[in-house]
Amino acid sequence: MKQVLQNMKTGDLRVADVPVPALRPGGVVVRVAASCISAGTERNIMDFAKKSYVDKARARPDLVRQVFDKVRKEGLLPTYKAVMSRLDVETALGYSCAGTVVEAGSESGFAVGDRVACAGMGFASHAEYVYVPKNLTVRIPEGVTFEQASYATIGAIAMQGVRTLEITLGEHVVVIGLGIIGLLAMQLVEANGGRAIGIDLDPRKVELAKQLGLQHCLVRTGDCEAAVQGWTQGVGADAVLVAAGAPTPDPLHLGVQLCRKRGRITVLGMVPLELPHKPFYEKELQLKMSTSYGPGRYDPQYEIDGVDYPLPYVRWTERRNLSSFLDLIGAGKVDVAKLTTHHFQLEKAADAYALIEGKVPGEHPVGVLFQMPQGGDDKPQRRVELGQKTKRHQGRQVRIGLIGAGTFTRGVLLPAIAAAPDVVFQGVSTATGQTGEKTGSKYGFRYATTDYQALLQDPEVDLVVIATQHRAHGKMVVEALQAGKHVFVEKPLCVTRDELARIREAHHGSGALVHVGFNRRFSPHVLAVRDHFAGVGEPLFSTYRINAGYAPPGSTMHREGGRVIGEVCHFLDTLIAITGAPIKRLQVAKVEAGNAALTDEDSVALTCEHEGGHLSTIQYLARGNALVPKERLEVHGGLRSAVLDDFSTLRRYDGSKVKTDRLLVQDKGHKAQMAQLIAAVRAGGPAPVPFDVLCHVTELTLDAAERLAGESGLPADWQRDGDFSIPTEV
Repeated sequence: MKQVLQNMKTGDLRVADVPVPALRPGGVVVRVAASCISAGTERNIMDFAKKSYVDKARARPDLVRQVFDKVRKEGLLPTYKAVMSRLDVETALGYSCAGTVVEAGSESGFAVGDRVACAGMGFASHAEYVYVPKNLTVRIPEGVTFEQASYATIGAIAMQGVRTLEITLGEHVVVIGLGIIGLLAMQLVEANGGRAIGIDLDPRKVELAKQLGLQHCLVRTGDCEAAVQGWTQGVGADAVLVAAGAPTPDPLHLGVQLCRKRGRITVLGMVPLELPHKPFYEKELQLKMSTSYGPGRYDPQYEIDGVDYPLPYVRWTERRNLSSFLDLIGAGKVDVAKLTTHHFQLEKAADAYALIEGKVPGEHPVGVLFQMPQGGDDKPQRRVELGQKTKRHQGRQVRIGLIGAGTFTRGVLLPAIAAAPDVVFQGVSTATGQTGEKTGSKYGFRYATTDYQALLQDPEVDLVVIATQHRAHGKMVVEALQAGKHVFVEKPLCVTRDELARIREAHHGSGALVHVGFNRRFSPHVLAVRDHFAGVGEPLFSTYRINAGYAPPGSTMHREGGRVIGEVCHFLDTLIAITGAPIKRLQVAKVEAGNAALTDEDSVALTCEHEGGHLSTIQYLARGNALVPKERLEVHGGLRSAVLDDFSTLRRYDGSKVKTDRLLVQDKGHKAQMAQLIAAVRAGGPAPVPFDVLCHVTELTLDAAERLAGESGLPADWQRDGDFSIPTEV
């Protein structure tokens, strides 16, 4: 399918051929008929993408601070690579479209053939097909065309702004800025029983407003206050909606000037929030912000997981705003047809955006639509050939099938795999398609797909690399093993006990290698710590402190099984690797924050008693100061000590001698891990880490997470039954 993408590093715009997005249970795949360009928002995205690195930094000082923190913790080179990886992505432009459902998820509530309007950046893109979650999708009423419905998201933005003003019948509402959202907002004010007054610098937009039947409009050239006073019989505006975007606070200041005493102002456009204190204070004005298209926006539980807000308590969510706007179009209360000034085919996206950027003399766009070809085969094509023709040499090369291509995978995992000898990249699968096509082209994959089953069924794939969201790991590992593939899965192995049981069953007798991304045990610095205590002949005492950083409730990490399962597994495995001994007894405790902004599981302590008498503690915390290094590992025993600070400084103490290694580059073992795994796949085994050890670490984290959540029937100090040995050599 065709999709409009923009590179955030270079600003380059292209219409790419990418696989159709994958269907998920809680949403629909839609064949798009029409897609509406949001001129203001999309122009801002394009302007940012085209900025130099310096100008990007000036525009986002918050991100610059994060970069400096990362440099302090991880060094310049890793930070540079991470920043470049984040910038070298392509943004799918567009967020308001309409079309026909061609695939419906089991939990979506829609059916194939439904006519729908779709919302959401990253979902309702300018593309021939889109996947959209159910709470960002609404049915189109009879009598409303696809072109009209493609305005739904932009209309919902205007509607939410008008709702925040809490207009009563007969009130005068000034709308400053008569772009597409301002023109829609004026119509919505009138439909809501208010009396709309429009102001814009462009006389053509004022004329268009009058063509829509909105007579109280003026060009901002003269005394606006006098005109508004005349129209309101000397009262002034009851409310003002600032729908203009500007680099200065001038539109907001104009709103303050036009408001009556105790009036309301809602800011919808991008303007600096610099208020003139004296008139704002004397008039006792109210200032409100309007968040996009309504309650639910930016809440992943609502938008992605499909958890709705109960109507009696949240009357107008973003989905209900979308439906309400379409109903108004159907009733003739809102006219979007007159707003449409230009139509383009998707292949002419460059021309459309040149128009939006004001590069076409004599043209004055308002509503700009992409029209998609209709008819033909509705079967989504989920594979795109990338043109790589690498020959296979039987018995030497290892062919990789990659599932997931997020920031970590692109910036760390793929370079580590590419550094291993005799590796061939076969196929890459991502949910959206655009990331897979971009990543696949960069690393030389033969094809990109949004159906990961295609990789499992591909006889040319030797090793499946799973780097998806944590909740998908367990299922995919089982399916890959059942397909006879060797498996690398980023940590964690899985997030439930049932998944672990199924993985054990699938692995038994399969002959396939399984490895989890416990890379720290492969770090030369961790190996140096382990070797420092070789032959001491007594138990070790280890302390591992992790200053992990804050993750708000509802963040991806919490929604994907939690931080103990997703991250603490790393450190348990590292301690097992250093001691060479499994953990026979585990105690856990957490900070009881009593604060809704914190998740108790984020700050925990684990005490581990190993076989052989070793004792380890893990202190994992989320509320430490950001200037404190992320990781500190201390190991003591046999009158020796070792301290590893954030993989940057290693000190080894023995008698009166201290050996200090200052490390120019953090090496957390990713390259060594992948080199050993690929060598093992090529040789037919053994795996770099025994399968029993991977399961042991997973059991420990599942136990810890359950008891921290108060869901386990295990005693407070769990003790493992059975025994197995762990090789001391990695």
